[in-house]
Amino acid sequence: MLALKIYIIFLLGGDKMAERIRLVNKQLLVPDNPVVPYIEGDGIGHDIWENAQLVLDKAVEIAYKSSRKIFWKEILAGEKAFRLTGEWLPEETLTTIQHHLVAIKGPLTTPVGGGIRSLNVALRQELDLYACVRPVRYFAGVPSPLRHPEKTNMTIFRENTEDIYAGIEWEGESDEAQQVIQFLQKEMGIDKIRFPKTSAIGIKPISRQGSERLIRAAIHYALSANVKNVTLVHKGNIQKFTEGGFRKWGYELAEKEFAKELAAGKLIVTDVIADNFLQQILLNPEKFQVVALTNLNGDYVSDALAAQVGGIGIAPGANINYETGHAIFEATHGTAPDIANQNKANPCSLLLSACMMFDYIGWSEAAQVIIKAIEKALALQKMTDDFASQIEGVPALSTSDFTQVLLDFLA
Repeated sequence: MLALKIYIIFLLGGDKMAERIRLVNKQLLVPDNPVVPYIEGDGIGHDIWENAQLVLDKAVEIAYKSSRKIFWKEILAGEKAFRLTGEWLPEETLTTIQHHLVAIKGPLTTPVGGGIRSLNVALRQELDLYACVRPVRYFAGVPSPLRHPEKTNMTIFRENTEDIYAGIEWEGESDEAQQVIQFLQKEMGIDKIRFPKTSAIGIKPISRQGSERLIRAAIHYALSANVKNVTLVHKGNIQKFTEGGFRKWGYELAEKEFAKELAAGKLIVTDVIADNFLQQILLNPEKFQVVALTNLNGDYVSDALAAQVGGIGIAPGANINYETGHAIFEATHGTAPDIANQNKANPCSLLLSACMMFDYIGWSEAAQVIIKAIEKALALQKMTDDFASQIEGVPALSTSDFTQVLLDFLA
């Protein structure tokens, strides 16, 4: 009985210590002992999470001694969720993130068959995480196809809920596609569908509200980071009202809400056509600092930029709603089932995403501890196989060995 009482007291004490992150007066209120839900992820998710967590906890300990601590709370999604609950994305997972605001996740598989097309997209849609934020920078020592990858240093803001992510489409030759085509032809006078009998049809909604909140977030980010250049990337030369609307609404927002910053030279808003932008990030990447894009353009650009600095194995990402405070930080790579459970995966994408999370909740000191350790390790060519295999004479470290190097370098 005494042992039971002690156990109950311990549990109650732990519950009292752990507190949730809240949004109060549009500001995150972060306790010293926040609960952070995590999704381990599929494929290599287990390998990278169990190692990354060691680094995250150690960095917090180094940065704040015993005054701060993360209380990790596992939630389920993907294959593990389906195996344990019969659901790919349990409702409890969504409600837990809604309650705690901030979460982190590993890579998730895409279910085969009907229903959810992408668990990642489903999470973004259900929680209205409208800003996909991806900082892109080079770490010395990482193999790159560019002569000067260090010139690439920008942050991407990709709209996350509209455009192709709305998922509005009908299969070619289906009754539904034919209904839409007939409506377009008869009611709207559209005569430019070249093969109406066999065409699949998709709709890409791009709204003023969706564009404005994304571009507003990008501008606020630029100003807080003391950089002035915000670039709107679009295909408005072809699609005047969707892509062109994104451009137009971006300029109007800047002039309406940031007139003082524009006048003082603290903010410069420009735009560029998407295909030209893809050339410019190769030729003159140093011209760009913060970039706002529609969904599909942002998809292409994010992965192209990641390739310039070494690949998505070192590319962090976050999906954020700056109005509600909800945010999921994530590894941007796939599940890599071919190396799952082999202790080979690179944990840097997840670690750097966690650094973004620390910055988001105001724990930047912990983020810097991790970033400096990663910089030191990669500069010394201490790296996992995805990088080491591209450099002659560099031995590949296992996930756990690379993690131990980072733990040794934390200071």
